[in-house]
Amino acid sequence: MKKKILISTGGSGGHVIPATVLYDHLKDDFDLFITLDNRGKGFLNLEKYNYTIINTPKLFSNIILFPLNILLLVLSIFKSLFFLKKSGINILISTGGYMSLPLCISSLILGIDIYLFEPNMVLGKSNRIFLKYSKKIFCYSSELLNYPKQYLNKIIIIEPLLRKEFYSLKRDSSNQLNNEINLLIIGGSQGAKLFDIELKSSLLRISKKYKLNIYQQANKSNFRKLKDFYEKNSINYKIFNFEQNISKIANNINLCITRAGASTLSELVFLNIPFLAIPLPSAKDDHQYQNALQYKKKNCCWIIKQHELKNEVLINNLINIIENKEDYLAKKKCMKEFSYKNSWNNINEKLIGIINEN
Repeated sequence: MKKKILISTGGSGGHVIPATVLYDHLKDDFDLFITLDNRGKGFLNLEKYNYTIINTPKLFSNIILFPLNILLLVLSIFKSLFFLKKSGINILISTGGYMSLPLCISSLILGIDIYLFEPNMVLGKSNRIFLKYSKKIFCYSSELLNYPKQYLNKIIIIEPLLRKEFYSLKRDSSNQLNNEINLLIIGGSQGAKLFDIELKSSLLRISKKYKLNIYQQANKSNFRKLKDFYEKNSINYKIFNFEQNISKIANNINLCITRAGASTLSELVFLNIPFLAIPLPSAKDDHQYQNALQYKKKNCCWIIKQHELKNEVLINNLINIIENKEDYLAKKKCMKEFSYKNSWNNINEKLIGIINEN
């Protein structure tokens, strides 16, 4: 009889997408379930995955609502206990975040094996709480910030998780920048006001010097404004939302401006698309900056902190990237070297092997 595995995730693309990749890796060898909250349904193919909704309150979102949130958390723990017991779950894989609290607590009560997944370069608070009780934690690096040294033996290093379709894409390592720039702009699953609105003046000035073809992932509420802007200024563009992933347009892109979510950066590096990262400063523990810094140290990207971002700074950085051909090609070479071991089969064998041996 196959083991039954539950993968718990939450409401952002950064949580849901890796959870679905884990699901796809394990589905042939185990009976799989996935839990998420209502926010996450928009990032999930509801017909493809065996899913259940378990909403978890954000305890400290509002001090006035704290007592109510505690009550809701208790109710979500009871719901989790019932679900785990009824489904006969043997193993929980948690992708972290406050959404994982009721399922991790319930798994401890029921004696269910817990595995953790941490794609960021900073150990999340939820994963840190349950690290002591977990069997293993899957990470992309052993150099996570805030990681307790006494649990280093629990780290299992895996290559960054990518959706399966990425492995069938042709990656052009020789593509150079010239006077025609195919620029991808990624604001993340929550959208980014900075990217949808505040980059406009810089892009307009750059378009006077180079031919720009813009591919922009944006919040749906800003589609109309962006279209009006690009059409008014005769800039070629394609706007898409988060559900339409970059694998569909990857072959056209030679440069990217992006936030620094772990999944997005992993995809860009695998596709050999050099990127200028502008990490989200409000990300917990500044993990987006640390994600980008990991790749900068390996000469795969450039970084601008948001508080440093003024028109002249962005423009000067972009012009420098475009004009400095050797640095651009060096970034592509380093990306290729970083990701050459990343294959679907390698990750698949490692995940299944670790779970089966424990």
